[in-house]
Amino acid sequence: MLLLFGLIGLGVVVWSRVGEWQPPRDKYPSQGALIGVADGAVDFPALRGLGADFVYLEASRGAEDRDANFARNLAAATDAGLRHGVVHAYDPCVPAERQAANFVTIVPRDADLLPPAIALDKLASECGNPVIEAGLESELTTFINQVEGHAGQPVLLKVSAGFEQQHRIATRLERNLWLERDFAQPDYAGRPWTLWTATTYLRGDAVDGSLRWVVVQP
Repeated sequence: MLLLFGLIGLGVVVWSRVGEWQPPRDKYPSQGALIGVADGAVDFPALRGLGADFVYLEASRGAEDRDANFARNLAAATDAGLRHGVVHAYDPCVPAERQAANFVTIVPRDADLLPPAIALDKLASECGNPVIEAGLESELTTFINQVEGHAGQPVLLKVSAGFEQQHRIATRLERNLWLERDFAQPDYAGRPWTLWTATTYLRGDAVDGSLRWVVVQP
């Protein structure tokens, strides 16, 4: 019984330390968070108190989905003095033009925004259409061009490990990369990253749950 309580106590300590971990500031001076509807009501001043210099806000997905909290988060991030950018979750099953229309409708033209990010996670194989799979790069390039035309700057490709393993897009499209892996630097793209989601476990007063914490390559 004592051993059991000891293991439980150890687990609590480990979990607490996991929830407090951030990459060292001397190595990664610029750090921030990825915020979306799943985070609920976000306290952006508290986010700054955790050390956030910037935030990325999930804005749109596919042709129709939009983050219900986006407008509120955009205003709150601005009021808190946090630099901010936006994320579109790309759906390979949906034509590029329809996704671009969704993006430009919700995301304002603003020269102060950080480079927009395109989240690449859903696989083309999930569409059940080999024609879509074969044309992924062409459709994605069309979408990128339209987003860049709206934003006035190059996009970031936020590529998951599964997407990269399936489609090898990072080595074919020359854009800065945003990769993800808890606690250890990601190396699955075959070239250096610009942004890294370093932990999805950080806890603080900014949200009720845990934060997705992001650092910039110095």
